[in-house]
Amino acid sequence: MNETPAKPAAKKAPAKKTPAKKAATKTAAPKTATAAKKTTTAKRTPAAEKTATKGAAPARKAAPARKPESRVAMVRRARRINRELAELYPYAHPELDFTNPFELLVATVLSAQTTDLRVNQTTPRLFAACPTPEDMAAIPPEQLEELIRPTGFFRAKAKSLIGLSTALRDRFGGEVPGRLEDLVTLPGVGRKTANVVLGNAFGVPGITVDTHFGRLARRFGWTTAQDAEKVEADVAEIFPKSDWTMLSHRVVFHGRRVCHSRKPACGACPIAPLCPSYGEGETDPEKAQKLLKYELGGQPGQRLKPPADYPGRPAAPLAAS
Repeated sequence: MNETPAKPAAKKAPAKKTPAKKAATKTAAPKTATAAKKTTTAKRTPAAEKTATKGAAPARKAAPARKPESRVAMVRRARRINRELAELYPYAHPELDFTNPFELLVATVLSAQTTDLRVNQTTPRLFAACPTPEDMAAIPPEQLEELIRPTGFFRAKAKSLIGLSTALRDRFGGEVPGRLEDLVTLPGVGRKTANVVLGNAFGVPGITVDTHFGRLARRFGWTTAQDAEKVEADVAEIFPKSDWTMLSHRVVFHGRRVCHSRKPACGACPIAPLCPSYGEGETDPEKAQKLLKYELGGQPGQRLKPPADYPGRPAAPLAAS
C-alpha cells in the first residue's frame, strides 16, 4: 500500500522539473541568438571589408575628374576650334545651289526635314517654272506641290512658298528684304532661314543654328541650350560678329562630314584634342576613317554646281540618282 502513493509522487517530480528546463532553455535562447549574431557579425566584417576593397579598386583606376573650365579658357578653346576648322575646310560654303537671294530663300525653306542634296536636285525644275516671286505667287498649289514633292512635306512647304512669294510681291516690290526684322515676317521663314539669306546673299553676319550646328555647339561645350535662339545667343557671345557666317559653314561642314549625330568619327577628327566630348563616337582611327562622308570620304558633295575651289565631286542630278 505504501507503493501506490509513491508512484504519483514520482510522476509529479518530473512535472516540476520540466518547466524549469523549458525556462532554462528559453532563457538561454536569447543568449545563443545574441552570440550567433556576434559571431555572424564577426565573420562578416572581414568579408565586407574585402568586398569594399574590391569595389574601391576600379575607382582608383578611373581617370581623375576634369577641372571645371573657366569662361576665358572655354572662349580661347572655342576660337582655336574655329581656326582649326578654317584650315580643315578652307572651301566651306553654303551647300544649297542658288544664283540670287530669292532662290536661296526658297531653297532654304525647302531644306527643312531633308538634305541640301535633295533640294539641289529639285530646284532646277522649280526655278525654271517659277524664276520670280510673282511667278511663284501665281502658280496653282497642286502644280507647285508636284514640283517640290521630292523634298517631303510638300503641301506645307508649297503653302509657305506661295505665302512668302505673295508677301514679297505685295509688300516688298518683288525683292527679298535685307533685314532680319523683315525676313522673319514672311511665311515659313524663321531666324535660321533669315540668317542663311542675310549671311550668304547680303553679306550680313549671322549664325545659322540648324541641327548640326546645335549638336556640335553642345559637344564643344559652347552652350548647354537646346533652344535654337538660345544657342545662337550663347555662341554670339564667344565669337566676333565678323566670324559668324563662316563659323556657321565650318561647324555645319564638320557636323555633316565627321561629327555625326549617331556615331561621330572621333578617331579621325583633327580637332579631337580640343573636344571635351571626345569618345562619344568611334575612336579607332581605321574604323573612324570609314565613317567620313562627302569629299572626306571620297564621295560627291551636296551641290550640283559647287564652287570652283571645292575639292570633291559634284552631286548627280535627280534623274541620274
